Amino acid sequence: MTIRYSIIIPVYNRPDELNELLESLQTCLGWKQQKDSETLTLKPGVSAEVLDTGDTDAGDTDDGNADAGYSDTGDADTGDADAGDTETGDTDAGDATVDAISSDKKGSCDVEVIVVEDGSQICSEDVCRHYTKTLNLYYIYQENAGPAAARNTGAQSARGEWLIYFDSDCLVPEGYFEAISSGISAGGVDFFGGPDRASSDFSAIQKAIDYAMTSFLTTGGIRGGKKKMDRYYPRSFNMGVRRDAFDKVGGFSGLRFGEDLDLSMRLMAAGYRSVLFEDAWVYHKRRTDLKKFFKQVYNSGMARIVLNQLHPGTLKTVHMLPTLFVCYLAAALVSIPMLTFILWVPIGILILVLFTDGLFSTGNLATALLVPAASLVQITGYGTGLAHAFILVHLLGKKEANAFKETFYK
Repeated sequence: MTIRYSIIIPVYNRPDELNELLESLQTCLGWKQQKDSETLTLKPGVSAEVLDTGDTDAGDTDDGNADAGYSDTGDADTGDADAGDTETGDTDAGDATVDAISSDKKGSCDVEVIVVEDGSQICSEDVCRHYTKTLNLYYIYQENAGPAAARNTGAQSARGEWLIYFDSDCLVPEGYFEAISSGISAGGVDFFGGPDRASSDFSAIQKAIDYAMTSFLTTGGIRGGKKKMDRYYPRSFNMGVRRDAFDKVGGFSGLRFGEDLDLSMRLMAAGYRSVLFEDAWVYHKRRTDLKKFFKQVYNSGMARIVLNQLHPGTLKTVHMLPTLFVCYLAAALVSIPMLTFILWVPIGILILVLFTDGLFSTGNLATALLVPAASLVQITGYGTGLAHAFILVHLLGKKEANAFKETFYK
Protein backbone atom coordinates (compact mmCIF):
# COMPACT_ATOMS: atom_id res chain seq x y z
CA MET A 1 0.00 0.00 0.00
CA THR A 2 1.41 3.39 -1.04
CA ILE A 3 1.05 6.10 1.57
CA ARG A 4 0.87 9.66 0.28
CA TYR A 5 0.08 11.61 3.46
CA SER A 6 1.37 10.84 6.94
CA ILE A 7 -0.59 12.88 9.49
CA ILE A 8 1.48 13.40 12.65
CA ILE A 9 -0.11 14.63 15.88
CA PRO A 10 1.89 15.21 19.10
CA VAL A 11 -0.27 15.12 22.22
CA TYR A 12 0.29 15.74 25.91
CA ASN A 13 -2.46 15.23 28.50
CA ARG A 14 -5.23 16.15 26.05
CA PRO A 15 -7.20 13.01 25.16
CA ASP A 16 -10.48 14.92 24.78
CA GLU A 17 -8.96 17.32 22.24
CA LEU A 18 -7.35 14.46 20.39
CA ASN A 19 -10.68 12.65 20.22
CA GLU A 20 -12.29 15.64 18.54
CA LEU A 21 -9.39 15.96 16.08
CA LEU A 22 -9.51 12.27 15.13
CA GLU A 23 -13.29 12.48 14.74
CA SER A 24 -12.87 15.43 12.37
CA LEU A 25 -10.27 13.51 10.35
CA GLN A 26 -12.61 10.55 10.16
CA THR A 27 -15.34 12.79 8.79
CA CYS A 28 -13.29 14.84 6.33
CA LEU A 29 -11.64 11.73 4.87
CA GLY A 30 -15.02 10.08 4.43
CA TRP A 31 -14.13 7.02 6.45
CA LYS A 32 -17.11 5.13 7.82
CA GLN A 33 -17.18 2.97 10.90
CA GLN A 34 -16.24 -0.60 9.96
CA LYS A 35 -17.28 -3.77 11.73
CA ASP A 36 -14.20 -5.67 10.62
CA SER A 37 -12.03 -7.18 13.29
CA GLU A 38 -9.06 -5.09 14.24
CA THR A 39 -5.63 -5.94 12.85
CA LEU A 40 -2.70 -4.68 14.90
CA THR A 41 0.39 -3.96 12.84
CA LEU A 42 3.70 -3.10 14.48
CA LYS A 43 6.66 -1.24 13.11
CA PRO A 44 9.73 -3.46 12.83
CA GLY A 45 12.59 -2.98 15.23
CA VAL A 46 10.60 -1.58 18.14
CA SER A 47 8.95 -2.94 21.21
CA ALA A 48 5.21 -2.55 21.39
CA GLU A 49 2.34 -2.95 23.77
CA VAL A 50 -0.73 -4.17 21.93
CA LEU A 51 -3.81 -2.08 22.48
CA ASP A 52 -6.13 -5.00 21.90
CA THR A 53 -5.93 -8.63 20.93
CA GLY A 54 -5.72 -9.49 17.28
CA ASP A 55 -3.40 -10.65 14.53
CA THR A 56 -0.21 -8.76 13.93
CA ASP A 57 1.39 -8.30 10.58
CA ALA A 58 4.79 -6.74 10.85
CA GLY A 59 5.31 -7.12 7.16
CA ASP A 60 2.81 -4.41 6.35
CA THR A 61 5.17 -1.71 7.54
CA ASP A 62 8.51 -2.43 6.03
CA ASP A 63 10.06 0.96 6.44
CA GLY A 64 10.42 3.33 9.35
CA ASN A 65 11.50 2.87 12.92
CA ALA A 66 9.84 4.42 15.94
CA ASP A 67 12.93 4.27 18.13
CA ALA A 68 12.98 7.89 19.23
CA GLY A 69 16.40 9.48 19.17
CA TYR A 70 15.95 13.14 18.32
CA SER A 71 16.87 16.68 19.27
CA ASP A 72 17.39 17.75 22.83
CA THR A 73 14.22 19.58 23.72
CA GLY A 74 14.38 18.43 27.32
CA ASP A 75 11.58 17.65 29.72
CA ALA A 76 8.59 19.97 30.10
CA ASP A 77 10.53 22.02 32.63
CA THR A 78 13.82 22.33 30.77
CA GLY A 79 14.43 24.83 28.13
CA ASP A 80 13.07 26.66 25.18
CA ALA A 81 14.75 28.60 22.38
CA ASP A 82 18.32 27.70 23.22
CA ALA A 83 20.39 29.96 21.05
CA GLY A 84 23.34 27.64 21.36
CA ASP A 85 21.52 24.43 20.41
CA THR A 86 20.95 24.09 16.72
CA GLU A 87 21.65 20.40 16.41
CA THR A 88 18.92 18.17 15.08
CA GLY A 89 18.37 14.48 15.44
CA ASP A 90 21.01 13.82 18.10
CA THR A 91 19.20 13.51 21.38
CA ASP A 92 17.48 10.52 22.88
CA ALA A 93 13.83 11.38 23.41
CA GLY A 94 13.29 8.17 25.33
CA ASP A 95 12.18 4.73 24.26
CA ALA A 96 9.22 5.10 21.94
CA THR A 97 6.82 2.26 21.32
CA VAL A 98 4.37 1.85 18.48
CA ASP A 99 1.25 0.28 19.88
CA ALA A 100 -1.19 -0.35 17.05
CA ILE A 101 -2.60 0.39 13.65
CA SER A 102 -6.15 -0.23 12.52
CA SER A 103 -7.71 -2.68 10.11
CA ASP A 104 -6.48 -2.37 6.54
CA LYS A 105 -10.04 -2.40 5.19
CA LYS A 106 -10.49 1.34 4.95
CA GLY A 107 -11.22 4.01 2.41
CA SER A 108 -8.50 6.57 1.63
CA CYS A 109 -5.74 4.03 2.21
CA ASP A 110 -3.10 6.51 1.04
CA VAL A 111 -3.37 8.32 4.40
CA GLU A 112 -1.98 7.22 7.75
CA VAL A 113 -2.37 8.90 11.14
CA ILE A 114 0.44 8.81 13.70
CA VAL A 115 -0.30 9.96 17.26
CA VAL A 116 2.77 10.57 19.42
CA GLU A 117 2.04 10.60 23.15
CA ASP A 118 4.75 12.81 24.66
CA GLY A 119 4.99 11.36 28.16
CA SER A 120 1.43 12.24 29.17
CA GLN A 121 0.06 11.42 32.61
CA ILE A 122 -3.42 11.37 31.06
CA CYS A 123 -2.90 9.09 28.10
CA SER A 124 -4.82 8.92 24.85
CA GLU A 125 -4.46 5.19 24.32
CA ASP A 126 -8.18 4.46 24.71
CA VAL A 127 -9.08 7.32 22.37
CA CYS A 128 -6.78 5.91 19.71
CA ARG A 129 -8.19 2.43 20.21
CA HIS A 130 -11.66 3.77 19.38
CA TYR A 131 -10.52 4.87 15.92
CA THR A 132 -8.53 1.80 14.92
CA LYS A 133 -11.47 0.47 12.90
CA THR A 134 -11.80 3.61 10.82
CA LEU A 135 -8.37 5.20 10.59
CA ASN A 136 -5.00 3.79 9.59
CA LEU A 137 -3.78 4.79 13.00
CA TYR A 138 -0.46 4.30 14.79
CA TYR A 139 -0.09 5.17 18.46
CA ILE A 140 3.42 5.89 19.75
CA TYR A 141 4.38 6.54 23.36
CA GLN A 142 7.64 8.25 24.33
CA GLU A 143 9.01 9.82 27.47
CA ASN A 144 8.37 13.55 27.62
CA ALA A 145 10.77 15.36 25.32
CA GLY A 146 8.72 18.26 23.97
CA PRO A 147 6.64 18.78 20.83
CA ALA A 148 9.57 19.09 18.41
CA ALA A 149 11.00 15.73 19.45
CA ALA A 150 7.51 14.20 19.33
CA ARG A 151 7.05 15.43 15.76
CA ASN A 152 10.43 13.98 14.81
CA THR A 153 9.46 10.65 16.37
CA GLY A 154 6.30 10.63 14.27
CA ALA A 155 8.28 11.45 11.13
CA GLN A 156 10.67 8.60 11.82
CA SER A 157 7.77 6.14 11.74
CA ALA A 158 5.99 7.77 8.80
CA ARG A 159 5.79 6.15 5.36
CA GLY A 160 4.16 8.99 3.42
CA GLU A 161 5.57 11.20 0.70
CA TRP A 162 4.19 14.19 2.62
CA LEU A 163 4.30 14.79 6.37
CA ILE A 164 1.22 16.68 7.61
CA TYR A 165 1.40 18.18 11.10
CA PHE A 166 -1.56 19.21 13.24
CA ASP A 167 -1.69 20.34 16.86
CA SER A 168 -4.04 18.32 19.04
CA ASP A 169 -6.24 21.37 19.64
CA CYS A 170 -7.15 21.65 15.95
CA LEU A 171 -10.13 20.36 13.98
CA VAL A 172 -9.85 19.52 10.29
CA PRO A 173 -12.84 20.52 8.12
CA GLU A 174 -14.20 18.66 5.13
CA GLY A 175 -12.41 19.69 1.95
CA TYR A 176 -9.00 20.08 3.61
CA PHE A 177 -7.30 17.24 1.77
CA GLU A 178 -8.89 18.21 -1.53
CA ALA A 179 -7.39 21.68 -1.02
CA ILE A 180 -3.86 20.47 -0.33
CA SER A 181 -4.00 17.87 -3.11
CA SER A 182 -5.04 20.57 -5.56
CA GLY A 183 -2.27 22.89 -4.39
CA ILE A 184 0.37 20.18 -4.54
CA SER A 185 -0.76 19.10 -8.01
CA ALA A 186 -0.23 22.67 -9.24
CA GLY A 187 3.48 22.17 -8.59
CA GLY A 188 6.19 24.43 -7.23
CA VAL A 189 5.67 23.53 -3.57
CA ASP A 190 8.00 21.77 -1.14
CA PHE A 191 6.29 22.72 2.10
CA PHE A 192 3.08 24.53 2.90
CA GLY A 193 0.79 25.80 5.59
CA GLY A 194 -2.75 27.00 5.92
CA PRO A 195 -4.69 29.56 7.97
CA ASP A 196 -6.63 28.87 11.15
CA ARG A 197 -9.95 30.14 12.38
CA ALA A 198 -12.48 29.79 15.17
CA SER A 199 -15.46 27.48 14.98
CA SER A 200 -18.93 28.83 15.73
CA ASP A 201 -19.15 26.65 18.84
CA PHE A 202 -15.93 27.97 20.41
CA SER A 203 -16.25 29.99 23.62
CA ALA A 204 -16.21 33.79 23.48
CA ILE A 205 -12.68 33.93 24.90
CA GLN A 206 -11.43 31.37 22.37
CA LYS A 207 -12.90 33.43 19.55
CA ALA A 208 -11.35 36.59 20.96
CA ILE A 209 -7.94 34.93 21.19
CA ASP A 210 -8.37 33.65 17.64
CA TYR A 211 -9.06 37.22 16.53
CA ALA A 212 -5.91 38.43 18.28
CA MET A 213 -3.82 35.73 16.60
CA THR A 214 -5.18 36.22 13.10
CA SER A 215 -6.18 39.88 12.77
CA PHE A 216 -4.13 42.23 10.62
CA LEU A 217 -4.48 44.80 13.42
CA THR A 218 -2.29 42.68 15.70
CA THR A 219 0.91 40.71 15.07
CA GLY A 220 -1.37 37.96 13.85
CA GLY A 221 -1.31 39.79 10.55
CA ILE A 222 2.13 38.40 9.75
CA ARG A 223 1.27 34.76 10.55
CA GLY A 224 -0.10 33.85 7.14
CA GLY A 225 -3.08 34.75 5.06
CA LYS A 226 -3.92 37.01 2.15
CA LYS A 227 -2.68 40.02 4.07
CA LYS A 228 0.83 39.63 5.40
CA MET A 229 3.79 41.91 5.96
CA ASP A 230 6.50 39.25 6.00
CA ARG A 231 7.46 36.11 4.11
CA TYR A 232 5.13 33.25 4.85
CA TYR A 233 6.52 30.68 7.27
CA PRO A 234 4.20 27.70 7.89
CA ARG A 235 3.45 26.89 11.53
CA SER A 236 3.27 23.36 12.87
CA PHE A 237 -0.39 23.55 13.93
CA ASN A 238 -1.21 23.20 10.20
CA MET A 239 1.84 22.36 8.15
CA GLY A 240 2.90 19.99 5.40
CA VAL A 241 6.38 19.21 4.11
CA ARG A 242 7.80 16.80 1.56
CA ARG A 243 9.47 13.92 3.34
CA ASP A 244 12.70 14.25 1.36
CA ALA A 245 12.95 17.98 2.18
CA PHE A 246 12.25 17.30 5.87
CA ASP A 247 14.99 14.69 6.01
CA LYS A 248 17.41 16.88 4.06
CA VAL A 249 17.37 19.65 6.68
CA GLY A 250 17.31 17.26 9.64
CA GLY A 251 13.73 17.72 10.84
CA PHE A 252 12.77 19.86 13.81
CA SER A 253 15.60 21.30 15.89
CA GLY A 254 16.06 21.39 19.65
CA LEU A 255 14.25 24.68 20.18
CA ARG A 256 11.42 24.43 22.69
CA PHE A 257 9.60 27.41 21.19
CA GLY A 258 9.75 28.70 17.63
CA GLU A 259 10.87 25.30 16.38
CA ASP A 260 8.36 25.41 13.52
CA LEU A 261 9.63 28.79 12.33
CA ASP A 262 13.17 27.50 12.60
CA LEU A 263 12.27 24.52 10.39
CA SER A 264 10.60 26.81 7.84
CA MET A 265 13.64 29.09 7.79
CA ARG A 266 16.05 26.20 7.31
CA LEU A 267 13.90 24.81 4.51
CA MET A 268 13.89 28.19 2.76
CA ALA A 269 17.66 28.55 3.23
CA ALA A 270 18.07 25.14 1.59
CA GLY A 271 16.18 26.37 -1.47
CA TYR A 272 12.81 24.78 -0.81
CA ARG A 273 9.67 26.72 -1.70
CA SER A 274 6.92 27.57 0.78
CA VAL A 275 3.32 28.09 -0.34
CA LEU A 276 0.25 29.24 1.56
CA PHE A 277 -2.83 27.15 0.78
CA GLU A 278 -5.57 29.58 1.72
CA ASP A 279 -8.33 26.97 1.44
CA ALA A 280 -6.49 24.43 3.62
CA TRP A 281 -7.55 25.97 6.92
CA VAL A 282 -8.25 24.36 10.27
CA TYR A 283 -10.25 25.26 13.35
CA HIS A 284 -7.79 26.08 16.13
CA LYS A 285 -8.91 26.21 19.77
CA ARG A 286 -5.72 27.74 21.20
CA ARG A 287 -5.51 28.68 24.88
CA THR A 288 -8.63 28.90 27.01
CA ASP A 289 -7.81 31.92 29.19
CA LEU A 290 -5.79 35.12 28.93
CA LYS A 291 -3.15 34.07 31.47
CA LYS A 292 -2.19 30.99 29.44
CA PHE A 293 -2.39 33.05 26.27
CA PHE A 294 0.02 35.63 27.70
CA LYS A 295 2.59 32.93 28.49
CA GLN A 296 2.27 31.51 24.99
CA VAL A 297 2.86 34.80 23.18
CA TYR A 298 5.56 35.85 25.66
CA ASN A 299 7.53 32.75 24.70
CA SER A 300 6.90 33.49 21.03
CA GLY A 301 8.40 36.94 21.47
CA MET A 302 11.47 35.50 23.19
CA ALA A 303 11.87 32.90 20.46
CA ARG A 304 11.99 35.62 17.82
CA ILE A 305 15.29 36.96 19.18
CA VAL A 306 16.82 33.49 19.29
CA LEU A 307 15.59 32.77 15.77
CA ASN A 308 17.31 35.93 14.55
CA GLN A 309 20.56 34.67 16.04
CA LEU A 310 20.18 31.39 14.22
CA HIS A 311 18.91 33.04 11.03
CA PRO A 312 20.32 36.59 10.84
CA GLY A 313 18.08 39.09 9.13
CA THR A 314 14.79 37.37 9.98
CA LEU A 315 13.97 39.93 12.69
CA LYS A 316 12.00 42.63 10.90
CA THR A 317 10.78 46.05 12.00
CA VAL A 318 7.24 44.72 12.22
CA HIS A 319 8.32 42.22 14.87
CA MET A 320 9.54 45.07 17.08
CA LEU A 321 6.32 47.09 16.91
CA PRO A 322 4.77 45.28 19.93
CA THR A 323 7.83 46.19 22.03
CA LEU A 324 7.48 49.83 20.98
CA PHE A 325 3.83 49.66 22.03
CA VAL A 326 4.88 48.26 25.43
CA CYS A 327 7.27 51.19 25.87
CA TYR A 328 4.49 53.63 24.96
CA LEU A 329 2.10 51.90 27.37
CA ALA A 330 4.68 52.15 30.15
CA ALA A 331 5.02 55.88 29.49
CA ALA A 332 1.23 56.24 29.65
CA LEU A 333 1.14 54.44 32.99
CA VAL A 334 3.88 56.69 34.38
CA SER A 335 1.87 59.75 33.33
CA ILE A 336 -1.15 58.81 35.48
CA PRO A 337 0.18 60.25 38.79
CA MET A 338 0.89 63.49 36.96
CA LEU A 339 -2.74 63.63 35.83
CA THR A 340 -1.58 63.74 32.23
CA PHE A 341 -3.89 61.56 30.21
CA ILE A 342 -3.10 62.71 26.70
CA LEU A 343 -1.04 59.57 26.11
CA TRP A 344 -4.11 57.46 26.76
CA VAL A 345 -6.06 58.93 23.85
CA PRO A 346 -4.36 56.78 21.17
CA ILE A 347 -4.76 53.71 23.38
CA GLY A 348 -8.44 54.48 23.80
CA ILE A 349 -8.82 54.85 20.04
CA LEU A 350 -7.05 51.51 19.52
CA ILE A 351 -9.40 49.79 21.97
CA LEU A 352 -12.40 51.26 20.17
CA VAL A 353 -11.07 50.17 16.77
CA LEU A 354 -10.39 46.65 18.06
CA PHE A 355 -13.88 46.38 19.54
CA THR A 356 -15.53 47.67 16.37
CA ASP A 357 -13.52 45.43 14.06
CA GLY A 358 -14.02 42.49 16.40
CA LEU A 359 -17.77 43.04 16.33
CA PHE A 360 -17.88 43.13 12.54
CA SER A 361 -15.45 40.22 12.20
CA THR A 362 -17.11 37.86 14.66
CA GLY A 363 -20.68 39.14 14.66
CA ASN A 364 -20.84 38.43 18.38
CA LEU A 365 -21.05 41.12 21.06
CA ALA A 366 -19.67 38.94 23.86
CA THR A 367 -16.62 38.11 21.75
CA ALA A 368 -16.17 41.72 20.62
CA LEU A 369 -16.09 42.87 24.25
CA LEU A 370 -13.19 40.48 24.88
CA VAL A 371 -11.30 41.30 21.68
CA PRO A 372 -9.51 44.43 23.03
CA ALA A 373 -8.30 42.55 26.12
CA ALA A 374 -7.13 39.53 24.10
CA SER A 375 -5.41 41.77 21.55
CA LEU A 376 -3.64 43.85 24.18
CA VAL A 377 -2.49 40.68 25.93
CA GLN A 378 -1.20 39.40 22.60
CA ILE A 379 0.68 42.60 21.75
CA THR A 380 2.11 43.24 25.24
CA GLY A 381 2.97 39.58 25.84
CA TYR A 382 4.87 39.29 22.57
CA GLY A 383 6.48 42.71 23.01
CA THR A 384 7.71 42.11 26.56
CA GLY A 385 8.95 38.64 25.67
CA LEU A 386 10.95 40.00 22.77
CA ALA A 387 12.39 42.80 24.93
CA HIS A 388 13.27 40.33 27.70
CA ALA A 389 15.12 38.05 25.27
CA PHE A 390 16.90 41.01 23.67
CA ILE A 391 18.19 42.14 27.07
CA LEU A 392 19.28 38.62 28.05
CA VAL A 393 21.01 37.79 24.79
CA HIS A 394 22.35 41.08 23.46
CA LEU A 395 22.94 43.14 26.61
CA LEU A 396 23.76 40.50 29.24
CA GLY A 397 25.43 38.08 26.86
CA LYS A 398 23.33 35.06 27.81
CA LYS A 399 23.50 32.10 25.47
CA GLU A 400 19.87 31.16 25.89
CA ALA A 401 16.56 32.85 26.62
CA ASN A 402 13.85 30.92 28.43
CA ALA A 403 10.56 31.82 30.08
CA PHE A 404 7.52 29.84 31.22
CA LYS A 405 9.37 26.77 29.98
CA GLU A 406 7.59 24.47 32.44
CA THR A 407 4.17 25.37 31.06
CA PHE A 408 4.61 24.81 27.33
CA TYR A 409 1.65 22.47 26.95
CA LYS A 410 -0.62 24.34 29.37
